[in-house]
Amino acid sequence: MALSQIQNRTRGPSQEYLLLDYMQRLGRNIDGRMAVHIHLSRLRPQNRQDHHIRIAAATFEGMVQNYEGQIFTLSNSDLFFICKDAAIEDIDAAIMKVRYLFSEDPLSQGDDEEDLARFCTWYNVTTQHEDLLDLVKQMHRERERKNRLAVTQDRSDTRTRSGKKALDPEQLGKLESFLIRADLSNLMRRQPVCAITPTNPNPQPVFRELYISIADLQQTVLPEFDLASNLWLFQHLTQTLDSRMLSMLIRNDDTSIASSFSINLNVQTILSPPFLNFDSSLKAVARGTVVIELQAIDIFGEMGAYMFARDFMRERGYRICLDGLNHLTLQFIDRDRLGLDLLKLIWTPDMADDVTGTRATELKEHVDRCGRARIILSRCDSDEAVRFGQSLGITMYQGRYVDRLLANESRLD
Repeated sequence: MALSQIQNRTRGPSQEYLLLDYMQRLGRNIDGRMAVHIHLSRLRPQNRQDHHIRIAAATFEGMVQNYEGQIFTLSNSDLFFICKDAAIEDIDAAIMKVRYLFSEDPLSQGDDEEDLARFCTWYNVTTQHEDLLDLVKQMHRERERKNRLAVTQDRSDTRTRSGKKALDPEQLGKLESFLIRADLSNLMRRQPVCAITPTNPNPQPVFRELYISIADLQQTVLPEFDLASNLWLFQHLTQTLDSRMLSMLIRNDDTSIASSFSINLNVQTILSPPFLNFDSSLKAVARGTVVIELQAIDIFGEMGAYMFARDFMRERGYRICLDGLNHLTLQFIDRDRLGLDLLKLIWTPDMADDVTGTRATELKEHVDRCGRARIILSRCDSDEAVRFGQSLGITMYQGRYVDRLLANESRLD
């Protein structure tokens, strides 16, 4: 998610202000100018996230250069495009491309005039300048009103349930500036995923998960703030941490993590230059031992991007793991169709709290369907977790209990 768009909502001139300023500066220089207001705010919420709006705005980049154009991304996700001496067909072609981007949304469906009018509104700036200026002034006033309400709300509710302050864009910006310069190697953690079977209760490491401890980062850098208080800001933060983790692995000279490890990444990170640099730094034989872990919310939030990233990863030889599943969500996962190699199921004690045995039976069926040898039971903090996992046929485990088993085994050696 682009931080600049978030920041613009709380500091600096808004896009509505810049649009109003542009319209006023045009003055009498309005001959040959056309404007289009594209109502992306009418899309369903899941279809108008920041990265969707960025892609839609980028559709007009060529016309901005060729026709003295200006594109404004308003705070409600609408686009406002103004240009000079452009052919109607060229503008219409760009609008059709944007409609195609959102073809699965009801707003983009239908081809009669009423359907098109719901998607966008055209203005002839030459003849409708005063009316358009009044509309833009109204947009600006509404934006300022909402901004004042947001500031009031922020002042009255600045703490999360944890008692810490909620992370805001300004603090996120400072944190990211720090992360670019800081040595994060002391925050890198390693936790093994081990095979444990009834016939061999001694844990056998399969690979190690490498991650940067969010809790330690928060305590070290911003102890007064809850880094996970805002889902979208937190996701942006994790993308920054992804890049730092990849950079550390590229420079890594520790042979113990040269292969057989996993890292948790965002889909967008996999499609970014830092991952390509990381990929080129690995030996071909090592890629087959590296597991890329993804979160369900990231996969299903943008399935097209995931499928593109998945095909790239599989071609390069990586294994793919879906992280963050619980005993209620496992039933909805089709591992084969999603092209996943592994699934991580989070252990909670209530999984074993099943008087009738019905829940355990259903869960075992889902484990069998997904593949017993393909599932990792994570966050195992007791022997109860391992015993329950073995009753389901699971053979791979991760968590503090497994860590203790390995530590005890090392002391015996």
